[in-house]
Amino acid sequence: MKTTLLLLGTWVSASLLTTQAQINTPAPSPSATVSQAVGLGKATIEYSRPSLKGRKMFGTPLAPYGQVWRTGANKIPNLILTQDVEMEGNKVAAGTYGIFTIPAESEWTIIVSKNPNQWGAYDYKQADDLLRFKVKSEALPRTEEYFTMEFSDFTPTSAKIVIRWENTQVKFGISQNPDALIMADIKAKTTATDVSSDTYFGAADYYYQTNRDLNQALEWANKVVEKEKEYWTYYLRGKIAAKLGKCDVAVADAQTGLELAKKANDGAYIVNHTNVLKACGK
Repeated sequence: MKTTLLLLGTWVSASLLTTQAQINTPAPSPSATVSQAVGLGKATIEYSRPSLKGRKMFGTPLAPYGQVWRTGANKIPNLILTQDVEMEGNKVAAGTYGIFTIPAESEWTIIVSKNPNQWGAYDYKQADDLLRFKVKSEALPRTEEYFTMEFSDFTPTSAKIVIRWENTQVKFGISQNPDALIMADIKAKTTATDVSSDTYFGAADYYYQTNRDLNQALEWANKVVEKEKEYWTYYLRGKIAAKLGKCDVAVADAQTGLELAKKANDGAYIVNHTNVLKACGK
């Protein structure tokens, strides 16, 4: 028994010494996370950022042309989507995916893998591919020391995912057309028993922005102004009325809203109401 306790005590002491002996240092390829709203959802990239450290990268054994590359360091980049999207014209469901690439001199192959939990490309299997597509590579005007993934060229419903390192950059598009989801939401919420003025406001504005049934939009805007007589509600109804050619309503709302906006010192809405008046020749 004493021997057993002695051995156990020795093992515990050795384990503590091993743990205490570990030195914490910064990761040579630090992790990074970037996110971008795309349509009604969000796209997030989690990846590692190795540095060149004076090395030549692409076209060498570190990142050879024509071979599947881990795309960075450590665990492969993960792309996390909260909504269904299109990627370079391909439908991709919400979920978490891995990103591999095959670099080449003038174009890269982007691989979206159904298996995001991979450390490097050692166990890459083409059977796990969700999709593949090719994109042109671009030469950078200056050397990029750290491997970088980010979003660029974004709009409310789209963005480009950028991969950049050394003297090379590639981009590929991601987008979502949320119209069907928005229209379904409008239908459900405007027919509910407890409709708020915020619901009517959002529905009216969306119909205005997308050139839908403006008479319906005006009806919703009337409900908004009945409940809230503010310069922003007068602007909502005024711009819809002006677009319909109902300048009697538009001018009255713009004049009322303009005075309220001036009192609030809200320059943006002063301009908005002035533009409504101009649209009706005032």
